[in-house]
Amino acid sequence: MGVNFKDLIPKTPVKLEDLSGKIIAIDAYNAIYQFLSIIRQPDGTPLKDSTGKITSHLSGLFYRTSNLVEMGLKPVYVFDGESPVLKAAEIERRRQIKVEAAIRYEKAVKEGKPEEARMYAQASTSMKDYMLDDSQKLLGLMGLPWVQAPSEGEAQAAYMARKGTADYCASQDYDSLLFGAPKLLRNVTISGRRRRGKVFIEVVPEVVELSKALNECGLTYAQLIDVGILIGTDFNPDGIEGIGPKTALKLIRQHGTLEAALPHIKNPTFPCEPNQIREIFLHPQVTDNYKLDWRDADEQGIIDFMCREKEFGEERIKKSLERMTAGSKKQKGKVSLEKWFG
Repeated sequence: MGVNFKDLIPKTPVKLEDLSGKIIAIDAYNAIYQFLSIIRQPDGTPLKDSTGKITSHLSGLFYRTSNLVEMGLKPVYVFDGESPVLKAAEIERRRQIKVEAAIRYEKAVKEGKPEEARMYAQASTSMKDYMLDDSQKLLGLMGLPWVQAPSEGEAQAAYMARKGTADYCASQDYDSLLFGAPKLLRNVTISGRRRRGKVFIEVVPEVVELSKALNECGLTYAQLIDVGILIGTDFNPDGIEGIGPKTALKLIRQHGTLEAALPHIKNPTFPCEPNQIREIFLHPQVTDNYKLDWRDADEQGIIDFMCREKEFGEERIKKSLERMTAGSKKQKGKVSLEKWFG
């Protein structure tokens, strides 16, 4: 779900090639779900190998990530650990949506409605354990680091950006701002021409700076969290009935804190004490137990895994590998020159 800050937060378009040399901590689950949702056949069927296992996530992960490396970026994927207890309601809500979407997908297929079938197929996207194992194996073969978070991946990515081991936190969700990410990079893994319903749109990468957002909204960081709680987060997905983003912003601006605003709201209800939700964002479970090390890709290993085992076309994989390797070498040369002349 993610907090609905779309109409409140200022965003700046950016060209990914202009971020050459920057370390991007990517919310892995968020990105993989995007790949699973978007990379499908016209009728909504995901890519599969001959055993029936889905490979859409590997297609997106390999080709999109190799493009990032080719442009000189240094991606590191951050994987979720155990979700906070308060997220259970949101997880169940998502599961129900997927179950209902799967039923509607089957119905649309039987009725010969391909557009509806594709829409419901995307909504029924779910993650399997083997997809995570495959993704981590592929990243290792590509010579790219990945981090196992103790809890929320976007919280860990935001922490890495705050402490300076990453330049940007990349996710589609604005929750990264509530976790304190100084710079949120959106549309990294889905930029380009994308299908939305019956039409195609151009999706452009964009940067959201926390300091700029706070200044624009006239809020402190703690107040931004309170606005998010009023609207609804993954830990209180329903928010407060009748309170949208603009109303929430107005209430916190007027009264200063969530607690001070509550007497002015009709029948406010929360799944727990609001401060418990606030604490998840202010003091998330994160770790320093990781090492960021970018290595040369194991090209033969990638070909064996992607082409022999997962049945991707060898020619296209090799071409992407060539471009990725060239981009990586160019970046290494640039770093060496900077060190020499610096």
